[in-house]
Amino acid sequence: MNLRLEDFDYPLPQELIAQTPAEPRDSSRLMVLKRGTKDVEHRNFKDVTEYLRSGDVLVLNDTRVLPARLYGEGRTEVLLLKRMYDDVWEAWVHPGRRFRPGAVVPLCAGKINCKVEGITPTGERYLVLEADGAVDDIIAAEGYMPVPPYIKKYPDDPERYQTVYSKVIGSAAAPTAGLHFTKELIGRIGAMGVETAWCTLHVGLGTFGKVSEGDITKHRMHSEKFSIGEREAEKINRAKASGGRVIAVGTTSVRTLETVAREDGRIMAEEGWTAAYIYPGYRFKAVDGIITNFHLPKSTLIMLVAAFHGLDNTQDAYATAVRMGYRFFSFGDAMLII
Repeated sequence: MNLRLEDFDYPLPQELIAQTPAEPRDSSRLMVLKRGTKDVEHRNFKDVTEYLRSGDVLVLNDTRVLPARLYGEGRTEVLLLKRMYDDVWEAWVHPGRRFRPGAVVPLCAGKINCKVEGITPTGERYLVLEADGAVDDIIAAEGYMPVPPYIKKYPDDPERYQTVYSKVIGSAAAPTAGLHFTKELIGRIGAMGVETAWCTLHVGLGTFGKVSEGDITKHRMHSEKFSIGEREAEKINRAKASGGRVIAVGTTSVRTLETVAREDGRIMAEEGWTAAYIYPGYRFKAVDGIITNFHLPKSTLIMLVAAFHGLDNTQDAYATAVRMGYRFFSFGDAMLII
């Protein structure tokens, strides 16, 4: 298959980029697609229960977004991307000239000092964060949510950029497919006999970037930290063995499951780093359905959707979403492919 970057582009009117989340969360729109076909239905997200059945397992990413944008004097800014170990982070910085190796830059009104330990080949910095108190507590109190640049106004309630089930702090961006769920909706899904399983993948901002290579097979993903426990793996394997479907909530859950799945689809408990890159031609081992948002053009996320649903079908679905005024990106509407 000859895959060109242009195959994953589409025209999007700026007014369709959602600036605020739906209220309530499950009132967002839901496009329902029958996998591998052009069949489409238009519903509200709360209707997702009508497409699930007893014995299915819903896999959700319980990562929690770190308020990772830290400011210093003037226009100094640090965006923490991922914790390497202890208080050592990989980060984006601005302005770069202030963050040369060996420099010490005060942040958060001097409550944190960051020492520049090195520079990655792509320009990110390795920073050691030091403080009189616990660094994580200061970040939680002083940091800002790293909402994407296409959201022009910082959310009035930063919790709306967290899922209601977020628990494990470490992401630089929200797993946005999960933003549509309320606790009540999750309860109704459970009452139907649908199992809920949890994984953790700490989302890095590199996941959302556009691919620059004309030949998409040459693109390389940023690695992201993930884990899935024995109990959760057993839930998924039990559901599959009983004829249930594995429905992944978000591309992060998809990538976690496909990273730990064996060739026969069996899920193994595991933790580590994944740079899984899924594009058309990929053979899915574990995932039977996906709940996801409408993604940026030319992104690895829309490529993953196209791998699951077919490139032509995905292009048609996005064209339909634009025509019918669906809301796009992080605070936008959702699709269910099943």
